[in-house]
Amino acid sequence: MTQRIASIRVGIVATLAWLTACHTASAQMYKELHAKLEKRVYKNAEGETLPYRLWLPENYDASKRYPLIIFLHGAGERGDDNEAQLKNDEFLTLVLDPQHPAILIAPQCPRDSWWANIRRRVDSSEAWPNEITRPMKLVIELFDQIRKELSVDPDRCYVTGLSMGGFGTFDLLLRRPHDFAAAVPICGGGDTSRAKEIAHIPMWIFHGGADPVVPASLSQAMVEALKKAGGKVRYTEYPGVGHNSWSRAYQEPELRDWLFQQVRSNPAESSGS
Repeated sequence: MTQRIASIRVGIVATLAWLTACHTASAQMYKELHAKLEKRVYKNAEGETLPYRLWLPENYDASKRYPLIIFLHGAGERGDDNEAQLKNDEFLTLVLDPQHPAILIAPQCPRDSWWANIRRRVDSSEAWPNEITRPMKLVIELFDQIRKELSVDPDRCYVTGLSMGGFGTFDLLLRRPHDFAAAVPICGGGDTSRAKEIAHIPMWIFHGGADPVVPASLSQAMVEALKKAGGKVRYTEYPGVGHNSWSRAYQEPELRDWLFQQVRSNPAESSGS
């Protein structure tokens, strides 16, 4: 019996060592990926600036058209170092498959600013503020510039974001409802009274069932409103998971294929291409 217990212990130790090695390898891989995202700063005619990181597919060919992904980070990654927005870097799995080469931009929201003016509530009697924030205005300008500068497929533009970026994802869709082929909002929320305006955009929404920061009820309300408006929406809620639902969401086996299968359904109404 003692020998058996010792053997089990050895097995457990070996397993833990293997898991630690995998985590270290994964962390190292992502660290190397960070270096491949070019540091840039968008500057408009008024002198306003927005730092962002740019990912181009390996062997980028300007004669081809590539999907474009916008990633909007959470509140904890705000700043001006053009680094922190990569902290929760699981979103990079979306561009790692060589079968789905894509362009990705990851802007950084300034400190004390927000992607969207939000009220974290479901109460429909409270109107959501519609004023655009300066960072969101700059994101939209950057989006338009990138589509002119690089070889972007106008029918395969996508947006995803987590936490504050989840709110920002819904806000960007409402401001450019005819420019995106799909969206992946994670642990965010949006204005349910305007769901009809973006119901034509396929979405896969994620949330942790035990999220203490942004209640899952906000995503649930958006899902219900989008479905009532005839939307093509998928919803995944992770029971017992807190705020960090993005780690699991971006690792979903079907997510990448689902995303790149989506094509814009109303290109004639686009405001930017």
